[in-house]
Order: sequence, then structure tokens, then C-alpha cells
Amino acid sequence: MSSRIPWRARAGTALLAVLAGIGAFAVPGPAAAAAPPEKSRQTVTYHGYRIEVPADWQVVDLTENPRACLRFDRPAVYLGEPADQNDCPAGVVGRTAGIVVEPITARSAGQATAATARTQRGKATAPSPVSSNDTIQIAVEDVGVLVTAAHTPETESLVRGVLASAELTKGAERTELPRAAGQSDATLLAAAGPQPGSYLGKGFDACTAPSQAAMNAWQASSPYSAVGVYISGSFRGCAQPNLTASWVTSQTNNGWRLFPIDVGRQAPCTSYSLKMSTDPATARSQGVTAAADAITAASNLGIPAGSAIYSDIEAYTSTASCKAAVLSYLSGWTERLHSSGYLSGFYSSAASGIKDAAAEYNNSAYTRVDHLFYAWWNGAADTNTGSYVPSTYWSSHQRIHQYAGEVTESYGGYSINIDRDYLDVGNGTTPPTPTCTGANLDFTAYTTVQSGSTGDQVKAAQCLLKAAGFDPGTPDGVFGPGTATAARNFQTSKGLTADGVVGPKTWTALLSRGTTPTVQNGSTGEAVTRLQRALTAALGRTVAIDGVFGSGTAQAVRDYQSSRGLGADGVVGPATWGALQSGK
Repeated sequence: MSSRIPWRARAGTALLAVLAGIGAFAVPGPAAAAAPPEKSRQTVTYHGYRIEVPADWQVVDLTENPRACLRFDRPAVYLGEPADQNDCPAGVVGRTAGIVVEPITARSAGQATAATARTQRGKATAPSPVSSNDTIQIAVEDVGVLVTAAHTPETESLVRGVLASAELTKGAERTELPRAAGQSDATLLAAAGPQPGSYLGKGFDACTAPSQAAMNAWQASSPYSAVGVYISGSFRGCAQPNLTASWVTSQTNNGWRLFPIDVGRQAPCTSYSLKMSTDPATARSQGVTAAADAITAASNLGIPAGSAIYSDIEAYTSTASCKAAVLSYLSGWTERLHSSGYLSGFYSSAASGIKDAAAEYNNSAYTRVDHLFYAWWNGAADTNTGSYVPSTYWSSHQRIHQYAGEVTESYGGYSINIDRDYLDVGNGTTPPTPTCTGANLDFTAYTTVQSGSTGDQVKAAQCLLKAAGFDPGTPDGVFGPGTATAARNFQTSKGLTADGVVGPKTWTALLSRGTTPTVQNGSTGEAVTRLQRALTAALGRTVAIDGVFGSGTAQAVRDYQSSRGLGADGVVGPATWGALQSGK
């Protein structure tokens, strides 16, 4: 990671060159799906699934080269099942585009989530498959393959064009993806507790999560008991064929500690192709979005609230504006993680990102991360930070030291290229979630408030934003720049238009936020009160706010459900709460 600065500079330059080389195939706009020009493409067939890819993409047959690293920092297509061992360098960072086509098996089915699309009978493509963490996944059941396509915002149209070129041929039997797949087996499988939890000792991180066989071998004879895993991020360089909820459950039940890592936008003063904005407000919003994606990934893997997730921001040459962008991004990252009960971590070079974070440790303009994960390849297995960070900062079991990098070790017959880490971490607690006790949140109508607005409804919006983990400053009833920024960050986290204006949709999402018990006619309590407030905002009419679910509330619920395409039964369960909390 960040200590290998000269290599990183070369990698960044190479990445830009690769993007320039494939840019001729890209069609402007992320929704476009045009196949590459005929003269510049090649046909690839596997298991009855045929696609056309750019002629300069590498094609890797995993039957012939089972230990090949499934890496996305250079355009490639990988065909077949990955082996238990691979030859992935620990230091792959960055992404261009890549596709993995593998048979649907019990192992590969574990990768499926709610975002995984299924093709219809006789079809080779799925209608409008969604991209999650800049990855599109399609189960082509007629020929029994799972297709995983990685991209960046710049290469999404290219990748969608390749997927749109798919055809079915003879050569494979239909294999259905298990119906439970795609709905995240994290509901049945989960980590043994918050990760990494309390742990003092050695660990390692590798580009791709090792196989179960490798983890078992290393557990038996290596000095390591903790492993860093790349769970999310649009800039992850390696595929993760082993990383499933079942894998997480197995490792943590066996005593391994996991430290989850997200690789997203990089500092704006680098040559990487995916960078955060130099505008601090935009960078903060980008941090919120990255955290929301990381939380979804953690949830899909069964990594629970209370865990720390580490944002990987590689080494950079610091300037005042670059530093402000990075720390603003981390503020949004931390605030969003805290709003869902996770701890925030920050990985970087001790000489750049970590040093910058320490310099602003007491600056209230930034929200401080909970854990440091720093690269300082001095070979010392400890958590001493030397002159980079005062010893009193992040001193309460909040440190991971990456003390050596890109070394290959072998235990029990399994070789892995790793970075060596030393952990001194504790469970910790996220800062107490602010509440709105004492503030008036009950209104007969929730009017739109925005920059320049004043009054009790502004104060209510500020209080709700603060409680959601998006700090507007002290609720004072004056809608200033801090409130606008907090509103935009909250809207981004909910997928709403990030205009900084608190209108009906934003009010609905804010007022309904909280626990989601099933409530119906006869129910009483705080959840009913929140429901009544949210319905008042969503429907644009007064619903009595008394905490009692009576006939008026029941009718309002049915009206809301009917207008949002939900089953109009008057019972508020997961679907209705989900719609309200999404601002619908």
C-alpha cells in the first residue's frame, strides 16, 4: 500500500495510459451500452456464454492457469473457477475494467447479493442490471455461469456494451442460482462479533481474501490471527471470489479477526484515475457515499455494526487543498459510518495521510476517524508512530501498523503475497447518537426550508440531521451553509437529489429514521409517533401526531402504501418503513 511510493507513481501513470487506450471504445454517459467496433474486438466463449470484448483485453483461461490473479487494474477476461492459491501481489490498487465468467456452483453462488441480476429464459443478457460498488453481476442460468463485471465510472459504458453483446451457444446445461442467493445469506450467517474487536498481535492483508484451505493452513502454523479484507470500493484492484458471508462466518468462528478495508476515491493531488473533489463540501459528500456503499457491503457479508471499516487512501504529496479534501472526505466517511453504528478507520502512508490527520486532530472543522491504519515499513511489529503522530493521539487501542509490505510467506503449503501488520485495537464505541429530546418535532405541516430560512422547523431539521450523524452545527433555527452541507450529505446517503433543500422527501426520510418495528391498528409508542410525522410530510396533509395508531393513522398508511405501489393493508412493516426512510 502507501509505503511503496515509487511503484505507486508508475502504477498511476500506467493506469492512465490503459484508460487512454480503451477510451476509444467508451460511449459518453454511464447508461450507454454500445459494443466495441468490430475491427477492434475479439470473441470469447465459455460454457455456452459468448461475448465480444476489446481486442487488446487479456483473456485468461483459469483451467490452464489456475493460479492466475483475478486483477482489474488492467483490462482482462477470466474464464473458469479460481484455484485455492493465486499469485496476486499484495499491492494492486486501481481499476480499469474486467470480467470474470465462472460456473454457478455452491461456492460462486455465495458471491451473489440482492443486486445480482438473473437473465430470463433463452436470454444472454439481463434487463438493466444495476451496478453495486462499480460491479455488475449477472447469473446466466441457461448456461450455468455467473458473470462479474468490474468497472470505473469512466469505463461503465464500455463494460455494459460488452455485456450487451452476449449470446448463448451450445455447450452447457442450465444451472439455477439458488433462490436464497441474491438476498444475502448474511441474514443466516454473520461474523462472530464486531470486527476486528479487541486484539493485540500480528495480522496480514492480501489483495484477495485467501481460500478456506489457505486460511486453515495459515491458522495452524502462521504467526497471524488477523486478516485485512477488501470488502468494498470502486478502486479495488482484485476480484474477491472467496469473500462471502459464509467465508466471514467460518473465519471468525475459527478465531480470525477481520479488519475490513474500502478502496475508493484517492487524493486529488495524485495521478490516480478515481479522485475525490478538491471542493471540500463535494469531497465530504463523496465520503458519505463511499461509507454507505461500505456499510451495504459489510451488511451483505454479515459484518455487524460496531465493526471498524478502514478507508484506503494511498500515499500523496500533501498540499493545503489536497489535505482539506482528504480530511473532508474522511469526515463524511466517519459521519455516515457512525450513523449506522460502525467505527471509522483510515489507512494511508504515515508520511502523508496519517500525518495530515494528526495535524488536524483537534480541529472541529473535521470529524475525527476512530482508528488509524498506517503504512510505515520500518520492520517493527509495534504501534509506535514515531514523529508522524503524537503518542497521545489514537492511543486507546486504535492503531494498526503495516510494518512490512509485499512479502511472500508460505505455511502449510499455501503461499500468499502479503503486507505484514501489527494490531492494537479495541471494540470502542461510536460517539453517542444525538437525540432531539426537548426539541419540537410535531407540526401540522412540514414546509420546505433552505438556505436563509429561520424558525422552529429549521431547528427541527437541524436536530434531525445531527441525530442522523450529519452535523450542521448547533441547532439554532438559522439555515446556514453548515445546515445546507449536512442536508446534502444526508440526501446523498439516501439516494435523494443532493440540493441541500429540506423538502417533502428529505423531511420524510429524516422524520421516519429509527427502529422499524411492525406497527398497526392498536399500536402505540415512539415508532408510531415517528410514523405519523413522516406521513404528514409524505402525504402533504395533517396526520394527528399522538403516538396512537388509530383509524386516522391506518387510513393515512393505506393512502401512502397505495400511492407508492405497496400492498395497501394498513400495516407498517419492512417495505413501508423502507419506503419512508428512503424519502419516498
